[in-house]
Amino acid sequence: MRFMILVKATAESEADILPSSELIAAMGEFNETLIDAGVMLGAEGLHSSRKGARIKSSGGHITVTDGPFAETKELLAGFWLIQAKDRDEAIAWCKRIPLQDGQEVELRQVFEAYDFPADSLTEQHLRKEQAWRDETQKPLTR
Repeated sequence: MRFMILVKATAESEADILPSSELIAAMGEFNETLIDAGVMLGAEGLHSSRKGARIKSSGGHITVTDGPFAETKELLAGFWLIQAKDRDEAIAWCKRIPLQDGQEVELRQVFEAYDFPADSLTEQHLRKEQAWRDETQKPLTR
């Protein structure tokens, strides 16, 4: 099972205040632990909503709203994508995250092909989805 761990934004992250070197080191150690355990599939930090935009479809029209956005508690500052045997194991990993006081993460299970009715996904669709995954797993380049 795959799970996304969503790191909620804080007033500091929305003010573009970077984490302390101690917190960066602790997050690095946590990432290494995830990698060593073979569970990390991806992880990234996000810039503040000031550099973002919301794109909304309504009545056939697309509206773009530039950030920043007011409700910090609804915003994200980063994520991990992990693989775990079940929700309990994923929660156990979340409990090991070096969070700052008051900081929050949210755990969400990622849909898998087996979550959908068998007749809703064709073999062609599954092959195409696997090809997309293979293509997007290429190493980062500068």
